[in-house]
Amino acid sequence: MRKRVPLATAFLMILCLGGFSSLLTLNIAELTTTRAFAQTGSFYKNKTIKIIVGSTPGGFYDRWARLLAQYMPRYIPGNPSFVVQNMPGGGSLIAANYLFLQASPDGLTLGMPNNSIYIDQLVGRSQASFRIEKFLWIGSQEKLNMVLAMRSDGPYKSAAEIIKAKTPPKCGESGADNVLAGMLEETLGLKIISVTGYQGGSEVDLALERGEVQCRFISITIRFGREPYISWHQKAFLRDILQTGDKRDQQLAETPTIFDLMDEYRTPQLSRGVAQVILAGYRFGRPMVVPPGTAQDRVKILREAYLKALHDSDLLRDARKARMVVMPIPGEELQELAKDLTDQPREVIDRVQKILKE
Repeated sequence: MRKRVPLATAFLMILCLGGFSSLLTLNIAELTTTRAFAQTGSFYKNKTIKIIVGSTPGGFYDRWARLLAQYMPRYIPGNPSFVVQNMPGGGSLIAANYLFLQASPDGLTLGMPNNSIYIDQLVGRSQASFRIEKFLWIGSQEKLNMVLAMRSDGPYKSAAEIIKAKTPPKCGESGADNVLAGMLEETLGLKIISVTGYQGGSEVDLALERGEVQCRFISITIRFGREPYISWHQKAFLRDILQTGDKRDQQLAETPTIFDLMDEYRTPQLSRGVAQVILAGYRFGRPMVVPPGTAQDRVKILREAYLKALHDSDLLRDARKARMVVMPIPGEELQELAKDLTDQPREVIDRVQKILKE
């Protein structure tokens, strides 16, 4: 005769079986994740990761690449070695094209192109063979706000004087920095003659020192963080005309922002929209990317290693000594920014294209 099981006991058995099933599922999932992590870890063992820098040695992109190359291995399973390779030219177009078209998406090639490469894509430059939204973004150290720095021995002492000047000043630029000059004319009627063709920031600095140009756009971090700007600051060699952040940097408390000036000159809404798009690119900071198609588990490890390195006490010590600002931006945020920048109203893109053609 079959023995009846009490209802409460039966219910408890069902719960236990369900719990066992859930536990079994959880353990399988954990095992799968652990196995994938272990496989990635074993992949990186005895490997070398290369960082491609889209500018010349000595600048902040290069310095950040070398600092990260020193500390990221601590946080990557397998402890791979790192090397840095400079690939200047075309304002980082050469490096960006290489990363997009030629570099293997195996998690062993990282890139640090200039933050302005998105402009080349937005305006449809024929040399730009990449899509920024298809890169996989690893992270950035900080958001970059720019300052228009002018030789103090020149006749231009303020934005108002440049607007009224019969002869515009000449600004040395590398890459797509001339978009800032176009933006200032679009929003304020402030004209600047862009002198391009320099391979990197160091060459622009030399041109500024020799008097070939009177001004340049420079990140505030560089303005107060490396030579020759530290020495130039002590000598009052430069005068700061305006800055691009929505708030004044504490080091430039007396220097107006572009938003201050747009309010003063009653800039129309469409032009303000163009400014917002152009300036959004500086939110990229000095970004690190990997080629499209890189496996997500390797992207995850690289993103985590990047952020952990930027919180490493030894890296922070070295960064402070070198006057390098650390305000980490996760790769997921940059990925979203890249998508947003490529999804703009047609009239805004047309106006940006017009600015660059002029």
